[in-house]
Amino acid sequence: MNDVIDCEFSVEGSGPPLFLIHGIGAARNTWRNAMPLLRTHFTVVTYDLRGHGTSPMPMGEFGLDVLVDDLERVRERSGFEAAHFAGHSLGGMIGPAYALKYPDRVLSLGLLSTAAFRTEDDSAKVWGVVRAMEEKGIPQVLETLTDRWFTDAFIENNKEVVTARLKQVVETDPDVFLNVFRIYAGTEMAPWLHNVNAPSLVLTGENDGGCNPRLNRLIDNTLPNSELVILPGYKHSLLLEAGDIVAEHVIRFIESLNA
Repeated sequence: MNDVIDCEFSVEGSGPPLFLIHGIGAARNTWRNAMPLLRTHFTVVTYDLRGHGTSPMPMGEFGLDVLVDDLERVRERSGFEAAHFAGHSLGGMIGPAYALKYPDRVLSLGLLSTAAFRTEDDSAKVWGVVRAMEEKGIPQVLETLTDRWFTDAFIENNKEVVTARLKQVVETDPDVFLNVFRIYAGTEMAPWLHNVNAPSLVLTGENDGGCNPRLNRLIDNTLPNSELVILPGYKHSLLLEAGDIVAEHVIRFIESLNA
């Protein structure tokens, strides 16, 4: 594995191991609302992607394959031979790519608020956000993303959470942020997703613009062994707005595998 980084990780709880993979410009604390439930059922491993949170900075550009190998390094260092894995957004691409490369390590997958089977129009929209950030600066474009991430009611009643999320993005190194955003925009799982055999929970919000039910139905139809859940009313930031509900579905899904 070339250029692997020893990412910072935490281990909490007891039970079967569950690795959680966060998305763009976030960190392992993005799972905080899901953790109270998850750690009563699982030994939960959360980690910060390279260049995020307290993990070391990368040297130069990197791709999805490197993020997969970073995750394998976390697994090695944690000591677990095999585990359940769940990822949000970009994390929902890292997880399946990891399962494709290391199938024997993966007991199940959670693909949360992620995307595949994008049309040309879908791709143009996400690349448009990337280009706007490259040209105008991340903080200048960020405000326009708020209503894509959160429901109106949540924005109104949880201003400090929304502000903290925007601050977290702005404080992420801009080169790293744009690098991972380009990975998210440029990754298309459609050609290989049918080869991911792990039991998979496919979950997204009803009103998630970029990772919408249309795309997630195609993901569910392509995976050999999956279940689709659409959460009514929610948008992209499910972990911050409905972390407890996401946790309930993850627990239910994994426990159903042993029923």
